[in-house]
Parts: sequence; structure tokens; C-alpha cells
Amino acid sequence: MSRVMTLNSPFLLGFDAVERALDRMSKSASDGYPPYNIERLPHSETAPERLRITLAVAGFRQEELEVTLEENQLLIKGRQADDKTREFLHRGIAARQFQRAFLLAEGMEVAGADLAHGLLSIDLARPEPERIVRKIDIIARD
Repeated sequence: MSRVMTLNSPFLLGFDAVERALDRMSKSASDGYPPYNIERLPHSETAPERLRITLAVAGFRQEELEVTLEENQLLIKGRQADDKTREFLHRGIAARQFQRAFLLAEGMEVAGADLAHGLLSIDLARPEPERIVRKIDIIARD
């Protein structure tokens, strides 16, 4: 069975990598842990418009969290180790691991990350796009 291409318009040229990235991201989006929000922060006098990703990471310490940016993929990992010295009579809060990935648009910049009250917030700067107009010379061939 062949897969239907979502970007198969003859006017969309060179978007193969985008389609592969969308395919990869849709496969990894099925896990709901940890829950997260994405909000738009309007531009102010001191900062451009930003996006903020906030993940609920209660129980994770700073050293158990890792935020990396590889090419255009923001990867957030959490690793908790089981404490073997504790004896639980009931264990409803498990030590978990997670990995959450976000595909960023070309040019998006990670402005910083902050951990407070069990919430990990990552701010992304949305750069102002430059309008580039370039004249293409036409060569006459007779």
C-alpha cells in the first residue's frame, strides 16, 4: 500500500525533507507524557514575538532533565533513577523516563529554558522574516 503524499502539489518543489519530518513527528506524537502547553507571547518593547513550550515535569530535578537542539529538532529528555534505598508500601508515582520532540521552523532560536514549580518552560524566538526580492536576469538564446 502506497502512502499518500501531503505535499504532492507540482507548485511545492523541494519539500521532501519537510514531509519526512512531519511523518517522523506524527509517529512520535502518540505518547501523552508529559503533558505540555504551547503559547504565543506577543512582542514587547524589549523582546520580539516568542513561543513558549511548558512541560509538566513534577518530580524531576534539573539534573534529570536535558534540552538539546539538533538541526531543527528540539529534544527534551527526562530520566529519573529508581531510589533503591526506599521501601514503598504503595507506589503510585513511578520513576519515569520521557522524550518529547518538537520540530522547529527554519530560523527559530531557543532563547532559554527555566524550571520552576514542576514546570519546564522553553522560550523560542521567532525572528522577523526579511523580505528578499531578487531580480533574475533572463538570457536570450537565439
